Amino acid sequence: MAELQRLRPDHAPALLAFEQENRAFFAASVPDRGDAYFTDFAAHLAARLAEQAAGLCHFHVLVDTDSEILGRFNLVDVAGGSAELGFRVAEKAARRGLATATVLHLCTLAATEYGLTALRAAATLDNTASRTVLTRTGFVPTGEEILLNDRPGLGYVRSTTGKV
Repeated sequence: MAELQRLRPDHAPALLAFEQENRAFFAASVPDRGDAYFTDFAAHLAARLAEQAAGLCHFHVLVDTDSEILGRFNLVDVAGGSAELGFRVAEKAARRGLATATVLHLCTLAATEYGLTALRAAATLDNTASRTVLTRTGFVPTGEEILLNDRPGLGYVRSTTGKV
């Protein structure tokens, strides 16, 4: 059984392994993090944890019973009662409903733990899996066409209060 956990410093080795093992899989559907992310991973993680401590972001990892990370689920750019949702799931954990279930859980946490009333998200047009997760979890397209690292995408929004 997988558990959603708030990102902590002791997740570092498993998180780095997750990112390295899935880099090519992720790059097929989301913008690549680039070599510097892996070279400077410790500094990058320290910066993310500082942002989290300041309340600017809420980072989470989906961890299985063996402490292996199966996914990342983040709420970033927290301001004015809203945040941007981002997520990625390991290739070996994909197509099992974990992303949908975890995004739904995170939407609840966003409202109950973080006091957020709205979430935004974006997905590239060729990322059918993420767009499916977003629509299954109540996100609706905003009509906004965006570019994610020069790849066309769509913006989405979801209320955490049940009101549109």
